[in-house]
Amino acid sequence: MCGIVGYIGHRDAYPIIIKGLQRLEYRGYDSAGVAIYDGKNINLSKTKGKVEDLKKKSESEISLAGKLGIGHTRWATHGVPNDVNSHPHYSNSGELVIIHNGIIENYDSIKKELIKRGYVFHSDTDTEVLVNLIEEVKKKEDVKLGKAVQIALNQVVGAYAITVFDINKPDEIVVAKLGSPLAIGIGENEFFIASDASPFIEFTNNAMYLEDEQMAILRLGKEIKLRKIKDDSVVYPNIQELQLNIEEIEKGGYDHFMLKEIYEQPRAILDTYRGRLLASQGLIKMAGVDDNLEKFLNANRIIIVACGTSWHAGLVAEYIFEDLARIPVEVEYASEFRYRNPVITDKDVVIAISQSGETADTLAAIKLAKEKGAFVFGVCNVVGSSISRETDAGAYTHAGPEIGVASTKAFTTQITILTLIALKLAKEKGVFSTSKLHEFLTELENIPSKVEKALQSNKLVEKIAEVYKDSTNCLYLGRGYNFPVALEGALKLKEISYIHAEGYPAAEMKHGPIALIDEHMPVIVIATNKGHYDKVVSNIQEIKSRKGRIIAIVTEGDTTVKELADYVIEVPETFESLTPLLTTIPLQLLSYHIALMRGCNVDQPRNLAKSVTVE
Repeated sequence: MCGIVGYIGHRDAYPIIIKGLQRLEYRGYDSAGVAIYDGKNINLSKTKGKVEDLKKKSESEISLAGKLGIGHTRWATHGVPNDVNSHPHYSNSGELVIIHNGIIENYDSIKKELIKRGYVFHSDTDTEVLVNLIEEVKKKEDVKLGKAVQIALNQVVGAYAITVFDINKPDEIVVAKLGSPLAIGIGENEFFIASDASPFIEFTNNAMYLEDEQMAILRLGKEIKLRKIKDDSVVYPNIQELQLNIEEIEKGGYDHFMLKEIYEQPRAILDTYRGRLLASQGLIKMAGVDDNLEKFLNANRIIIVACGTSWHAGLVAEYIFEDLARIPVEVEYASEFRYRNPVITDKDVVIAISQSGETADTLAAIKLAKEKGAFVFGVCNVVGSSISRETDAGAYTHAGPEIGVASTKAFTTQITILTLIALKLAKEKGVFSTSKLHEFLTELENIPSKVEKALQSNKLVEKIAEVYKDSTNCLYLGRGYNFPVALEGALKLKEISYIHAEGYPAAEMKHGPIALIDEHMPVIVIATNKGHYDKVVSNIQEIKSRKGRIIAIVTEGDTTVKELADYVIEVPETFESLTPLLTTIPLQLLSYHIALMRGCNVDQPRNLAKSVTVE
């Protein structure tokens, strides 16, 4: 989950590296480092803390001149966050320098063997072990750096994206990937390396993404040498034109990326269904589904695998598929699915959901499902990501870059994609008439404007946040389609404000959680007028009778809950299956404002990273 940046070419490397690290800080921010090579000396600076701390330190203590550089922003795995464990790391000779995203699982046994051979280690990281293993291979086999990297990587177990250079070859950088993302930007006699394309988008639109078990030798004035790590066979580069633009990765006048991304949801939902939803014609066009329609229609069941917020979107989809399309669905944590020997057959469809398309557990679940013969369909946001390449077919959400660690627009756009799939299957199965489908599509087409209206609750939500910002616990309740929204609301609050919060089905409250309720306990209840409204009102009365403080999300014009709740936030009316797209909006705003008032770092909450590319 670390962010890596590298540059070799005719420009000064340092500004590119630092700015690139700032853009990748969502991937990890407990420490950072940079190494700039000027042809004679390596100028290294690294520190515990954020990239801004590194910037201040490096600009005061090292020479910044040099056309070759690598940098790293860390989410710690092996070794606590401190200056020593920060990347980059040297080999014992000082000739090789490396940065690394991932985990080397057998580092300890390799380290013991290297110690026997006289190597000395200064950090607790697996990365320092890897760079010294490469150095040992290079000396022992008397080979060049590229070959040494290949041989060394065939001896390690784990996941990695690495960038390494040799001071004796100042015109060359070697990169390699297994399980962690790595993009290469290609300019005029210059190369950019990064965990994603955002660090180099203003310099070049040409990029390639390494596949698993591939390595590349980037040498100035030469063609890229791309090879498979296992057998050294040649691979021909697939260079793509990037669709990303610089405005999408800037804050655009907002104080935080999270707030910007909350307010981008009307546009993001529209972009997600644009060209796919043709309401006036009663049509849904999705190539990934159209080309594999029989797989979906003949499936015994759909299995959804995901993690975190994407798992919550999958839970909403379970209701949608079973209710609208009448297809049985199971929703699995990808991290558990991969280890419990699940029963999967070639009659199953597996839908894998991930914003980044790089989630390690979800990727492993995909590989397991494919081994068992299942058809695997991916839903992700990042074009060219690993999940988009590993799955049999799929659909992009087109939400645009999501930089804030706490996911917002990913959730609503994932639900939008999954709703489109369910509606299409419902029509194909004859569950929906043409008129009913047209009605649903028209309503879905209206959702962006209704999200806009839901966002108008921001000032009210801010006032409510002021009242409850010092709470130590919160309970979120919902029923039916909005039970997963309750889970997601609780997750958002936990992630960025560090307040303990739990989501429950409202009816389950009396089976335990009701014991927690007193005059100090805020209870956020999703009580729209669809579905089990009367039951939720009864649950609210149970809370009220025990002096609980109630914040209710209700449908516009509601009067019954208004008489019971301490605070009421209204959302526009819509079909029950589409309510999660609206009810989640005030919950996102509530978590944002509470975190802000508590002095928390909204975009970079402690201990978290955006893209979980390690187990």
